Amino acid sequence: MKSKKLRVKGIMLDLDGTIVDSKKAYLEALKAAFNAVGEQTFNGKIAVEIPKRLEQRLPIDHMIKGADAQKFLEVYLKTYYAVPLLRAELLPRVSETVKELSRKAQLALVTQRRVPKEKVMEELENLGLARYFKTVITGLDTDHLKPSPDALISCARKMNVPLCECVIVGDSVVDIKAGKLAGAKTVAVLSGIYTREELEREKPDLIIENINDFPKFLAA
Repeated sequence: MKSKKLRVKGIMLDLDGTIVDSKKAYLEALKAAFNAVGEQTFNGKIAVEIPKRLEQRLPIDHMIKGADAQKFLEVYLKTYYAVPLLRAELLPRVSETVKELSRKAQLALVTQRRVPKEKVMEELENLGLARYFKTVITGLDTDHLKPSPDALISCARKMNVPLCECVIVGDSVVDIKAGKLAGAKTVAVLSGIYTREELEREKPDLIIENINDFPKFLAA
């Protein structure tokens, strides 16, 4: 993919897999959910496949051995939302990168988590990042989750920046789909659970290893 410089006034960052390492949370949620439905063993490889399928609204029944899907999901989501708040870990060097990005454009956080934004702000405070973000949009702030563009549209409105002058940076195919539907620029990072091949199929403007590579692709 040809590298290019992006000129933007608003930067929308995804949270899980982009700023924080969520893989431990996915695994703990999976263990708790399987325990809740009476399964003590499972293939660890599905720890990344289940969140992929959930955010793309794909069925998971065949992956949970015919267990009670509703109970599984209730426990899975409750555990997943609790783990990051208690002991979220930033991906390497993210603090410095977020600080640098905040000097180049307005920053906003757009997350799929269906939790009050106050909880996300608390997590950002604990991580030392809250002061860099102008606004936070969670899954409770819009009627439709990504890949719907609703969250990005709302975010750009709150920043008072046209969507064509915004970029969404995320680790997921739904981040890229939402960005394209909204008319924003799109950057995919490989620090989450999706492979390069999966992300390339969505044709983002850029694919980079992680968020720390992003500043060098911003136009002065």
